[in-house]
Amino acid sequence: MEQVLKVESVTKSYGALLAVDHVSLSVMRGTAFGLLGANGAGKSTTIECILGTKRVDSGSVSVLGLDPRQDRRRLFQQVGVQFQECDYQPEIRVSELCEETACLYKAPANWKLLCAKFGIEDKIGASVKSLSGGERQRLFIVLALIPKPKVVFLDELTTGLDARARRGVWKILKELKDDGLTIFLTSHFMDEVEALCDEICILRKGRAMFYGTVAQAKERSGCDNFEDAYLKLSGEEADIQ
Repeated sequence: MEQVLKVESVTKSYGALLAVDHVSLSVMRGTAFGLLGANGAGKSTTIECILGTKRVDSGSVSVLGLDPRQDRRRLFQQVGVQFQECDYQPEIRVSELCEETACLYKAPANWKLLCAKFGIEDKIGASVKSLSGGERQRLFIVLALIPKPKVVFLDELTTGLDARARRGVWKILKELKDDGLTIFLTSHFMDEVEALCDEICILRKGRAMFYGTVAQAKERSGCDNFEDAYLKLSGEEADIQ
């Protein structure tokens, strides 16, 4: 199986704060990988190092066999990114934003079909600011898929969606994964992680506290419920006692 992403002993500090502490992980093609941890655990910085928007202090990162900083232009055409918070011009319409995004790529996907797949085809003529939180979240996923990426990074992908919409997004992502898409996600919803992720890494204060499958996390923690296992392995269980 092809290795899509490889992180080797990456560290990143901000002054005296060690945000990422010798984190190593790898992700194979056509799998979903979950990076988990409390707010401030180092997830965002780790992803920024992987994407090359932050320079690592030590260690190495390879995405699709490329260096995310030196080969940024080539990598840009093959990677999709959905951020939890995105700022756009207040009056821009969904169609305009999708068209502008598609123009950045050599062989973009049909964004109208993506909008239909994610249930926002009736919002194409609407302004982005008029969308509900759930509609905006689905739009951001569409934008991440317009490049027809080989790997997509999804940050809290179903925040703001109701239960039915969440499961609909999961179904689409599972189909995309079966077609070879590699998914790297963060989530605070453990049912989502359990439904989607082949492997996970749990961070605490920049360090990897666990790396493996959901089943292995349950076994390691001695918990039958994955949310309980996560809380125990991440140290959050102790923090709330």
